[in-house]
Amino acid sequence: MNWLRLVLIVVGSGVVSSLTDWCFAGDWIHRRFTYPEIWRQGAEGRAIALTSPLPFLTCAVFAYVAARLGLHSVSGAAKLAVAVWLIGPLPLILTNAAFVKLHRVFVVSYSIGWLIKLLIVAVAVGWFLR
Repeated sequence: MNWLRLVLIVVGSGVVSSLTDWCFAGDWIHRRFTYPEIWRQGAEGRAIALTSPLPFLTCAVFAYVAARLGLHSVSGAAKLAVAVWLIGPLPLILTNAAFVKLHRVFVVSYSIGWLIKLLIVAVAVGWFLR
């Protein structure tokens, strides 16, 4: 395994997936399709600072697992991405939506954002991790 390529994949896909987080669950959707009583009031700076490294963690673990499994094609890594999405984020988001007051637009957008995040790192793994 080429560790330099793995680090570059994690940094690159982490930055791009952070932007997808902002796009799919960011300010525009947050302001229009959420219920204000659900969210904490006050400055969000601390929460943003605490959660900003998480896309990089997701990308790092996904890239490492894909490399260890020997998935070096885009299609193989994309299949893993869809499987991970079906195992983890999608059921979690849907379960939370069943018990917590979340707008349907936010639930759909957040779910799609997770799938795209995983597919971004899958494409990066398929293209650059050889």
